[in-house]
Amino acid sequence: MTMTATYQPYTLNFKQASGTSRGILKTKDTWFIILNEGEKKGVGECGMFRGLSIDDRPDFEDKLKWVCKNIQLGLDALLLQLEEFPSIQFGLEMAFKSIESIDGFDLFPSKFTKTEDSIAINGLIWMGTESFMKQQIQDKIEAGFSCIKMKIGAIDFQTEINLLKSIRKEFNSNDIELRVDANGAFKPSEALEKLKILSDFDLHSIEQPIKQGQIAEMAKLCKATPLPIALDEELIGVFSEEKKQALLENICPQYIILKPTLIGGFKGSDSWINLAHKQNIGWWITSALESNVGLNAIAQYTYGLNSNLPQGLGTGSLFSNNFDSPLLVKNGTLQYNKVEPWKFNLEVCI
Repeated sequence: MTMTATYQPYTLNFKQASGTSRGILKTKDTWFIILNEGEKKGVGECGMFRGLSIDDRPDFEDKLKWVCKNIQLGLDALLLQLEEFPSIQFGLEMAFKSIESIDGFDLFPSKFTKTEDSIAINGLIWMGTESFMKQQIQDKIEAGFSCIKMKIGAIDFQTEINLLKSIRKEFNSNDIELRVDANGAFKPSEALEKLKILSDFDLHSIEQPIKQGQIAEMAKLCKATPLPIALDEELIGVFSEEKKQALLENICPQYIILKPTLIGGFKGSDSWINLAHKQNIGWWITSALESNVGLNAIAQYTYGLNSNLPQGLGTGSLFSNNFDSPLLVKNGTLQYNKVEPWKFNLEVCI
């Protein structure tokens, strides 16, 4: 049976403009690879992130066309040719898992997909006015989250400190675990002082305090920090095992954060996790604003890793035109609320 492949672009619309230190997000482009083999179909999402992904380049769609034209080469051979296109690697892995599965979407059968278990996740607080951020925090606490991740670095630092103060006045670290994500917003010259101030609030960790690529500065920070540091953007564009190992050995972070879309899918994530374990570096998985199709795959993969940390997988409700999904956020966890049958509505893409 001959396999054929096509791809479709799609634009996700945020329900509410979402702020990060890199700017305000209103839309998110993504692409779907659709495999056909007889009666079987498979769907994978290539959620390249403009301005962040290493494969945000002019020939991205040309590479997608090449993949579809050469799909008969098979998954392993294609992945070897796609090292510089991690989001396409991820979409392909997902599509091949999808076409092999019974229903196209139960990619990693487990207690999670049987609705017998759930995944602990963090509640995400987007940047904005003080009142907007306070409201988000209150909403997440009322929704049962015990771990909150707050984006920082775009508004006045003192305002952000006041927000953290107000949370800690009501909730100690046993009640609410707090993570902050600076998205590289701090200057190296000011970062350590800011980390010292932030450490007063008993935070779990801070993601990417300074911009990626400043290896020596980040290594100094990780050595001197009073607050655990998690690398995020730092992992993007590091392809070979040797370079990954060298990065972790040079910087010695406390944690790394893995976004499969940005680092080469399941295989790319497995590679980082194996290296992290060797150095006793902690890790967790985070989505990169994929649609529910990609988020479903990431959630199923994540459950199989048996991590005991809250994961960053609560992004499915951000978009007004997302796809139907069996994923349900409830009491600070991600659950699989299996809908029969759950079908990917391809016509929505066209």
